[in-house]
Amino acid sequence: MASSAGAMKTLVLAAAVVLQLLLLHGGIVTSAGGNFYQDVDITWGDGRGKILNNGQLLTLSMDRSSGSGFQSKAQYLYGRFDMLLKLVPGNSAGTVTTFYLSSQGSSHDEIDFEFLGNVSGEPYTVHTNVYTQGKGGREQQFRVWFDPTADFHAYSVLWNPAHIVFYVDGVPIREFRRRNDGAVPFPTSQPMRLYASVWDAEEWATQGGRVRTDWSKAPFVASYKGYAAAGCTAPDVASCARSNGAWMSQELDSAAQEQLRRAQAKYMIYNYCTDKYRFPQGPPPECSSPAN
Repeated sequence: MASSAGAMKTLVLAAAVVLQLLLLHGGIVTSAGGNFYQDVDITWGDGRGKILNNGQLLTLSMDRSSGSGFQSKAQYLYGRFDMLLKLVPGNSAGTVTTFYLSSQGSSHDEIDFEFLGNVSGEPYTVHTNVYTQGKGGREQQFRVWFDPTADFHAYSVLWNPAHIVFYVDGVPIREFRRRNDGAVPFPTSQPMRLYASVWDAEEWATQGGRVRTDWSKAPFVASYKGYAAAGCTAPDVASCARSNGAWMSQELDSAAQEQLRRAQAKYMIYNYCTDKYRFPQGPPPECSSPAN
């Protein structure tokens, strides 16, 4: 018994040392492995969210009574986040399917992918936004080069101290860079959870609200799989700032920068930076940064 107790004490001490080293030198790095039972909690919808296939698939549905949603068990300060989504098929007008990161409170940070439904045969709008210290209004919208309802496609967010990058099927479509002059806040101090939902936004989502939800088509169902998250879950900002995960230093190389330019030239349909009606005195200061 004494030897067993001694061995247990040694293991506990060793674990404490490893934890301290992680905190001092690299933060706590965790990865979500794609099993929804282990990685997320369904937080609302009264049974409209379902985990299937031994945790490999999650569906969210919406009807006239309610939508549904889930959130990650872990919260992160910096990381890489990937999800495979198949969007609501057919007449999805009025629906919004989401995949986003957010902290809490009135001064929250948020990184948004929202997919705005449309009538049958018309394309989805991929709506992106970045909130810093409670301020959003940084919308960029895109059409994608495939039918997002026919099969699963990959949507990803990279977030590190230098920039935020949105990807579709591995192609960067948007970059939000941190400014060195501090003129624009950047998410550096508030850990975020991953969230996803399907909800009703018929008052604005489709053609500015001109097309409303056809409730005879309910339930509206979106499917999620392949969730992967690699990020820092240390309890303090300083530890995460020292993280040595690959995401912390990942930049866009010249080939990725060219992909970004082409994607924006071909698929972007709205950019707040060029909206002279909203900003008659000139665009917001972050718009002078490259790729915003």
